[in-house]
Amino acid sequence: MSRFLSIYFTNLLCDYLAIKKPELKGKVYVFTMSQKNRIMVTAASREAEKQGIAAGTVLADAKAIIPDILAFDDELDFNKKLLVRIAKWAVRYSPTVAIDLPDGIIIDSSGCSHLLGGEESYLQTIIGKLTASGYHCSGSISDTIGTSWAIARLGKKSPIIAPAQQYNALLNLPPMALRLEQPIIQRLHKLGFDKIGKFIQLPSAMLRRRFGQEFMLRLGQALGTEEETITPIIIKAPYEERLYCLEAIRTKPAIEIAIEKLLQSLCDRLAKEGLGIRSAALKGYRLDGRVTETMIGTNQPTHQVPHLAKLFELKIAQIEPALGIELFILTAIKTEPVHAIQEKLWSGKRGLADQALAQLLDRLAGKVGQQAIRRYIPQAHYWPERSLRPAVSLEEKTEVKWQKSNPRPMEILHKPAAIQVTAPIPDYPPMNFRYKEELHLVAKADGPERIEQEWWMQQGEHRDYYILEDDKGRRYWVFRSGHYNEEGSAWFLHGFFA
Repeated sequence: MSRFLSIYFTNLLCDYLAIKKPELKGKVYVFTMSQKNRIMVTAASREAEKQGIAAGTVLADAKAIIPDILAFDDELDFNKKLLVRIAKWAVRYSPTVAIDLPDGIIIDSSGCSHLLGGEESYLQTIIGKLTASGYHCSGSISDTIGTSWAIARLGKKSPIIAPAQQYNALLNLPPMALRLEQPIIQRLHKLGFDKIGKFIQLPSAMLRRRFGQEFMLRLGQALGTEEETITPIIIKAPYEERLYCLEAIRTKPAIEIAIEKLLQSLCDRLAKEGLGIRSAALKGYRLDGRVTETMIGTNQPTHQVPHLAKLFELKIAQIEPALGIELFILTAIKTEPVHAIQEKLWSGKRGLADQALAQLLDRLAGKVGQQAIRRYIPQAHYWPERSLRPAVSLEEKTEVKWQKSNPRPMEILHKPAAIQVTAPIPDYPPMNFRYKEELHLVAKADGPERIEQEWWMQQGEHRDYYILEDDKGRRYWVFRSGHYNEEGSAWFLHGFFA
C-alpha cells in the first residue's frame, strides 16, 4: 500500500529571504518581476499581506499603500530552485521525493514512517525541522497524492488520513482541493457545488459531460481510482571512496598505501566518465573521535593516480594520526571533463598544453600554495594596470595580443608609488629620484612614452613614461602625471625591469 506525504509552503520566497536576512523580520517587503511592461509583485511578506498587498499587485500600487516598502528582484524559476534544495534535504526521510510546483514537495513515505515511530511522529519530525529552519509549512499523509495535497492546504482536522479513507476526507473540502483549473471551479460554484460532497456521488457520465475529462481525472486521482505518479529528483552520487582499516593506521607508509588505494578506485570511476580531479579532500577519522583533513588542487583536470599520489604525499606531514586512523574518505570536490590533447610528432614544444608543466605547477603549489602561482593574460586597455588580468586556468586564451612595441617591466606595482624627482623642463627625463628614502642617480634614460586614459572609463591626466637606469645598473619605469607645471609635477614609480 502506497502512502504519500504532501508538504505545502505558505510563503516560500519570503521565508527564505527572512532566513538569509534576519534583519528583515517584522518589515514589509515583496518580491517583484517585470510582466507585460509592468513590475508586478510575485510574493509578499506577511506584514505586506496584512496591509492588502499580495501576489499580482502592481508595485506602484504597493508603494502607494506603503511608501517605504522594500522590493527585491525575483529570479526566474527561483521557486523551483528552492524546492529542489528542500527536496534534496528531504531525501534523508525517503528515497523518493519530488517537487510540486509552485509551492510544495511530495514524499513517498511508503515503508519509511515506521523508522521514526509511525506516521504521526514521521510528519511531526519533518514539519518540525522545516519550521525550526524558518519555513511556514503544513503537511498531510494519505493513500493518494491528490488527497494529501488537498488536506495539506485546506484540511482543518487531522493531517493523517487513515488508509482507504480519502473519500470521507474530501467531502467537506471546496472544489479547488481537487487541483482544478479556475474556469471549472467557477462553473462548479455557479451551480452551487461549493463542497466536493455535493457532487462526488453524481453519475460519472453526467460529471464528465458537464465538466470534462480533466475534472474526472483529478477526482479519480484524489480518490485513488486513477493512477498518479511523481517524478523524483535524482541526486548524483558524490565522487567519493571510503577505506575502512582493520587496524588503526599511524605510519607514513601505511597512509601512502591507503591514499593510493583510494585514488585508484576513484580515478577508475572518473576515467570511465571522462572526468578528472581539479580539487580533492582526504579525511581521516581517528580513534579519539577527531577528523584530520587535507586538500589538493590541480591546474588541469586529471585522473592520473601517480601524479595525484605525489600531491597528497606533499601533504602527509599535515596529517596527524595520533592514536591511529580507522577510516579514510577521499572526495573529489571539483571535477571537470578531461580532454585528450593531440601531441605533435615533430614538435618538441607543447607550451601550456604540456602535461608535465601542469604537473610541475601542481607540485609547486603543494609546497608554496596555489595563491603563489599566477598566470596573466592581456586585456584590451591602454592603462598599464588594466592591460592584464589573472587567468582562470592554463587553458584560458584571449585574442588580445601582448603589447610589444615598447618594453614593459617584469614587475608592475598594483598602485603606482609617489616619488620625488629632480628633472629639467619641459620633457627631459629625471636626473635623479628618491624612492623609499633612497636617492637614485639616473645614468641612462629613455622616453617619454605617452599613455592616455580611456575616456569612456574615467577622466584624468595622461602619463609620460620613462625607462630609467640608475648608477648601480637597476632599471625602473617611472611616469609624470599630466603636463609639467611650475608648482612641481607629480611623479610615480610604476615598475621594475629585471
